[in-house]
Amino acid sequence: MLCWFCAESARASCRFCGRGVCAEHARFGPYLLQVSRSETRRRAEGLVVDDAVQCGTCRPRPHAVAMPELD
Repeated sequence: MLCWFCAESARASCRFCGRGVCAEHARFGPYLLQVSRSETRRRAEGLVVDDAVQCGTCRPRPHAVAMPELD
């Protein structure tokens, strides 16, 4: 796989969109793995990876998107 930006060999792929990125173009940020509700703490809690690979070009949405067709 080649880097989306410079066509050098990719070292990783973006966790969100799958684009290949080389070491120079790789960015890192949080990735939400799972959300669950804690009844003892009465709140929603998330399991997050702090340093997931990101390409820096894609824009994951900050909020959930309704999908009524799956209900």
